[in-house]
Amino acid sequence: MENEYGNYLDDDKKLKEYGDKLAELRRNGVNKISELKQDIASLKRNKLIDSAARNARIAEDLRQIAEARVVAAKNKNEISILQKEAVAYANEIAGIYIRSVHDAQNKKIASLAEKYKNDIAAINTDFNRRREAIVKSYCGKTTLADRTAKKEALSINGYEHKAALFDAHSKYVSDVDRAKVAKNQAYVDRVQKNRSLRNGSPRFSENISLGWQNYVYQFKPSKFFLNNGLYLAIFVFFIVCIIVAPISGNGQLLTLPNIFTILEQASVRMFYALGVAGLILIAGTDLSIGRMVALGSVITGLILHPGKNIVTFFHLGAWDFTPLPVPARLALALVISIVFCVLFSCFAGVFSAKLRIHPFISTLATQLIIYGLLFFGTSGTPVGSIDAGIKDMLGGRWELGFLNGEFITFPKLIIPAVVAIFIAWFIWNKTTFGKNMYAVGGNSEAASVSGISVFWVTIGIFAMAGVFYGFGSFFEAFKANASAGTGQGYELDAIAACVVGGISFNGGIGKIGGAVIGVIIFTGLTYCLTFLGIDTNLQFVFKGLILIAAVALDSIKYLKRK
Repeated sequence: MENEYGNYLDDDKKLKEYGDKLAELRRNGVNKISELKQDIASLKRNKLIDSAARNARIAEDLRQIAEARVVAAKNKNEISILQKEAVAYANEIAGIYIRSVHDAQNKKIASLAEKYKNDIAAINTDFNRRREAIVKSYCGKTTLADRTAKKEALSINGYEHKAALFDAHSKYVSDVDRAKVAKNQAYVDRVQKNRSLRNGSPRFSENISLGWQNYVYQFKPSKFFLNNGLYLAIFVFFIVCIIVAPISGNGQLLTLPNIFTILEQASVRMFYALGVAGLILIAGTDLSIGRMVALGSVITGLILHPGKNIVTFFHLGAWDFTPLPVPARLALALVISIVFCVLFSCFAGVFSAKLRIHPFISTLATQLIIYGLLFFGTSGTPVGSIDAGIKDMLGGRWELGFLNGEFITFPKLIIPAVVAIFIAWFIWNKTTFGKNMYAVGGNSEAASVSGISVFWVTIGIFAMAGVFYGFGSFFEAFKANASAGTGQGYELDAIAACVVGGISFNGGIGKIGGAVIGVIIFTGLTYCLTFLGIDTNLQFVFKGLILIAAVALDSIKYLKRK
């Protein structure tokens, strides 16, 4: 790529010779194989070619690929040796050039800073001189017209002063940015040339180095603190808690058992955040999460209860599922929890997708319906604990042994949470449905024009949320006795975790990793405050401050993008 100094690597004669030799060695070998494979793929997609002709051409391409592989194998060692020599030489001359560019541009930036300082001083001097002249010209003039004219002249002078300062600053920033571009481009040219010499093959170390170089090039303190200020503040809060805990007599906070406990508490709530994250991505929300949790937990508790149930659901009699094998009971509880959560979630989704009712209203209605049905069906009675053996099998802990005098156990619930995170990440980042989610969230009208079915994408997101809620509510029953009141307020924690994790309420912006970090932050915050003996009611204050700060920062970033 050209910069103000020209592409120094392309101008080097010796490096050009290396490139020509490598191209010649690859021409009838690896390059020809790549071209022929592309031709075969194109032929398979082309519906206008006769089947017999297509098969004949593909057969000929395969024959030539076999010949090209012989050539590639013959030239492999020579290419490898020549490639290493070329890359080493490119790095040598690039290192010298990059240092010279950096020195030159750093001097240029310093001179620009000095010039900017002098320009500002000159602008301020001119402003003061003109202001004094205006005041002096109207000295002794006291009529209304004179006072109005004086005020207007001073106002114009002030406006012109601000405009001049703005222009000077813009020019300074623009010139400095050009100098930074020259520094960055010198390094980018080196990486691109190395990749070209390796026939397009990247190197992990180069990718890391280039990523860091681009980060430094684009780094701005204001942008950094806008994007990470909240996380820095929370990090400082955790550090303070770690320091204060032993001083206050509460013991060591930063221990492996405490970390595992935080992760265990975050594991189940992770499912709720992963579900609602998709709705927030399309500028929606979900107020029914807590009731979904209660629904699935009650179902799970009824099926996994040891012996006859104490609850008669809708007066249909006290069930006893113990005659069923344990795997069948687990599968039944999980499937029914997921099915009901998906049905209720899609019920809300249809109204939002078809009638454009905001998810706030449709999920609020769903919340009330589930709440009423559960309390009426169970009379508010807890369904009791689940079978102890089953509870330990999925919700217990593995014993790892002693470490520094402490007995360490690993929570089993962390495993399904990790699996859920990977699945959600895969859907968001590696599937067409995930790309459509971002498109609908960013601009649903543009997505519709481009051929994306906004209705089915929205329904799919609600259904996916229901699946995550179903799994989460299933595992929730392993933590405590389920009842119609289980999960109260969980929707607020899940939504807050996503927002703190950077999933924008404005839609189309966010990553699954953000939701994961948000859940861990909120769970860790609650655990730290409880560990320090902070009143439960005051914990809501801390959560509220973090939530409003996260939304405020998101709004500021959104306004800046506009």
